[in-house]
Amino acid sequence: MSKMAKTRLSDVAVYTTRDGSEIRELMHPAVHGNRSQSLAEAIVQPGQQTHLHRHRLSEELYHVTRGAGVMVLAGETLSIAAGDTVLIPPGSAHCVTATGDAALHILCCCSPAYSHDDTELL
Repeated sequence: MSKMAKTRLSDVAVYTTRDGSEIRELMHPAVHGNRSQSLAEAIVQPGQQTHLHRHRLSEELYHVTRGAGVMVLAGETLSIAAGDTVLIPPGSAHCVTATGDAALHILCCCSPAYSHDDTELL
């Protein structure tokens, strides 16, 4: 196996995506050798909102692991909290706002894998 098949959250560097969230890319084909999806943890600080955006190709699954917030998805407003999972179909405009006193932590699975080029800010 030439690429890493295991990562540890604490060892993964943080970067900011085009939507404004802090991301740790836990598995991505460009780095880890998996083929057709990516998995990342997004963190949105209390009171912050990501930019409304969409992905032309990627289907996303958001799974909230900590905190609470509000998600706008294709014009619908959803309350989200730890334990919730949301499907974001390709082409669906979406953003999240962290509500409460704690950061919102979301596991984001993208298929095909996340790409800055597939992110259109609205």
